[in-house]
Amino acid sequence: MAQDEHKDHPKYMYIFLWLFILTVIEIVVAIPEYSIVLKAILLIGLACGKAFLVAAYFMHLKLEKRTLAVIVITPFLICVFLVIMLMPDLTSDNRHEGIEKPAEVVDTTAH
Repeated sequence: MAQDEHKDHPKYMYIFLWLFILTVIEIVVAIPEYSIVLKAILLIGLACGKAFLVAAYFMHLKLEKRTLAVIVITPFLICVFLVIMLMPDLTSDNRHEGIEKPAEVVDTTAH
C-alpha cells in the first residue's frame, strides 16, 4: 500500500494578508515627517520582509536546497550593504557643497 506523500503548501491568502499588512505599515511609516534616515531604515526593513515572503512562498524558495538559498541571499545582502553604506551620502545636507552652479544664460537674440 503506497502512502501519499503530500507536501504541506503554504496558505497563500495568509501570506497575502501579511503582505497587505506590511504594505499598510509602509504607508503609515512614509506619511509623517521625521528623520529621513529613520524613515529609510524602516522602509528598507519592511521591503526586505516583503521580499522574503514573496521569495520564500510564492517563488517556493523555502522548499529549495541550501545552495539555491545561498545563491539568492548573497546578492540580496550585498544590495542591503551598499544601501546602508550610501545612506550618509544620500541623506547629507551638504552633498552639493563645492559644486559650482551653472552660469546664467543670457538671451541675446531679442535685439
